Amino acid sequence: MPNLITLKDPRSPAAEAFRTLRTNILFAALDKPIHTLIVTSPAPDEGKSATVANLAVTMAQAGHTTILVDADLRRPSQHTLWSLPNENGLTSLMLDESGPLPLQNVKVDNLSVLTSGPLPNNPADLFSTRRMDEVLALLQSQAEYVLFDAPPVLAVTDTPLLASKLDALLLVIKAGTTRRDHAQRAKEILQRANIRIIGVALSNAPRDSSMNSYYGPKR
Repeated sequence: MPNLITLKDPRSPAAEAFRTLRTNILFAALDKPIHTLIVTSPAPDEGKSATVANLAVTMAQAGHTTILVDADLRRPSQHTLWSLPNENGLTSLMLDESGPLPLQNVKVDNLSVLTSGPLPNNPADLFSTRRMDEVLALLQSQAEYVLFDAPPVLAVTDTPLLASKLDALLLVIKAGTTRRDHAQRAKEILQRANIRIIGVALSNAPRDSSMNSYYGPKR
């Protein structure tokens, strides 16, 4: 699990950054509760999947029951990050109303993962259905927090459709990679859809060497 720094190296500055992100999200929820959060990026390959996975770990480690949902039904990656099978998942739940909830346990207390399942021809159609509302209600009944890994905003229309049903959105941008105009366009698209953007997370940020002595091993 090389991308799950919160498990691989929980005392590292990167892992601490995810715990800080968790704290900031919880503070943002003081005035208006956040139980469902979608995590996305302007364009592909900007770190949104690893970000939401590590955030889910920190939520669970803080004692909050958490479900991580792979709602990127075009290029799903949570099953790969967690080394899980993907025969059943979100799409299975969408199509079979009588079937069991295909949550998978991982080696983190309080955390379950719902992988994408088989990929549909047009994911945007699924997110617009009444069944999606039922699935969201079911997931919320099972955990305190439900976190969604969603496709990039500029690539497809899926994310605004799903985000409109959820409490808030976190946008991930990658240091040295994300184009300024892409970030601006993504923000404009989300704002036009009246999506609540609670903040931006910076992935691939350069390490601050001044913190090395603080986070280094104790002698």
